Amino acid sequence: MLNLDELIHSTTQLVEQRLAELLPAEDAEPSATLHRAMRYSIFAGGKRIRPLLCLEAAKACGGTPQTALDAACALETLHTYTLIHDDLPCMDNDDLRRGKPTNHKMFGEGIAVLAGDALLTEVFAMLARVPENARYSVRDYVAELARLTGSLSLVGGQALDLEGEGRPLSPQEIRAIHLGKTAALIEAAVRLGGMSAACSDEQLDSLSAYGRNLGLAFQLIDDVLDVTSSPEVLGKSIGKDSKAQKATLCALLGVENTRAEARARTSEAREALNSFSTEKRESLLSIADLLLQRAY
Repeated sequence: MLNLDELIHSTTQLVEQRLAELLPAEDAEPSATLHRAMRYSIFAGGKRIRPLLCLEAAKACGGTPQTALDAACALETLHTYTLIHDDLPCMDNDDLRRGKPTNHKMFGEGIAVLAGDALLTEVFAMLARVPENARYSVRDYVAELARLTGSLSLVGGQALDLEGEGRPLSPQEIRAIHLGKTAALIEAAVRLGGMSAACSDEQLDSLSAYGRNLGLAFQLIDDVLDVTSSPEVLGKSIGKDSKAQKATLCALLGVENTRAEARARTSEAREALNSFSTEKRESLLSIADLLLQRAY
């Protein structure tokens, strides 16, 4: 019987221990300030959902957590860079992240920009450590993450988000933002996990559909919590979307309809894994249910 709480705890410990080994030390030259800023945001807490998905996707495809560990660390490092940059005054202008002052509040805007830049660079050094197998090389890993997180996906979604501020958007336009800004990295997490385990083309397609739908559901619940939660529970500012005049499905459809769509997307994510055995897909299904029901 799967104990999801124990799995999350053990995965968090494993990933954080490896991140501590891979990242430059706080006092590393030429700038201790920069390295403190990088590690401040990496180790500020967080659910570590993307590394968890990466490791569990690897196991679903017959691999082990160890072969996917550096890919999982790369994903968490990339996610942290996006959070640092998202919080900047020129972006979402946030003061709170994971219950702590945001990076630019602690270190200043310039160092925060550089900390994000440096973390993004470390991502590809981490990917270069992922073991190759008969189906996938380091070149494949690097190309995969770049494809799903560059200007055509994640960064493109962030640009659409900024461009959409202060003007009405259709539900289709909002979903396009979510697909880029949130779902792409979650899709990358499960794809890289599968690839590290030499997954088949059929398995990779299933993981992709799971990741995209899970990512959409994740963002929809984020939008609901931005309306219904509190900073103490959520660990970050609430009401940001309305203050920034961002169009959301919550604003267009209401909280209950948005929750209903999140449930539908989660159901589609679950169905995408039907080609896996019950045992192989158990943890990925449980994670999908957890993310749908989360309060923060």
